[in-house]
Amino acid sequence: MADRILVFYGSYRSDRLGIRLANYIVGRLQQRGAAPELIDAKAIGLPILDRMYKEYPKGTAPAPMEILAEKLRQADAFIFVTGEYNWGPQPGLKNLTDHFLEEWFWRPAAIASYSAGRFSGVRSGTVWHGILSEMGMVVISSTLAVGPISQTLDADGAPIGEGGKALENGFGRFADDLAWWTQAARAQRAREAPPY
Repeated sequence: MADRILVFYGSYRSDRLGIRLANYIVGRLQQRGAAPELIDAKAIGLPILDRMYKEYPKGTAPAPMEILAEKLRQADAFIFVTGEYNWGPQPGLKNLTDHFLEEWFWRPAAIASYSAGRFSGVRSGTVWHGILSEMGMVVISSTLAVGPISQTLDADGAPIGEGGKALENGFGRFADDLAWWTQAARAQRAREAPPY
């Protein structure tokens, strides 16, 4: 069974560079035999959080939220591709994430960060680790950190230069780590229902 992995991306900017990393990850996961799907927060366009999915009476949530909730429930794992805005996470990605809660439970998550500068979004990645753990996900220890992104991936998401070589070298461990936890969590859920 191919691992069903949702890859989340959250920039709302006009000239989005991080989409390169999201596309790279989706492509590399496909090459490994996984079944990834890109979830673009801007394309889904949920409003600023007013009511969580679970707060709607059954069958009354807005259609984009209902569709995404079902994808979350069916997923085996998640990857969050996050830029860094003033040392923190992107508000678009955080807003999308906060619309849900139980749908995230008992699955592994991974973090890939990026920035235009040399810090590669690691400060945002560090913040995301705590957020995702609080939301019931097991966050793997391997991360990807890409920066400067324009010198690491071209417009089509293909690796370039020394940064691209470093990304290619690090991706295997990142994907292997996520695959191990994905398979372990899926097997455990099949053996025993989660405690809540």
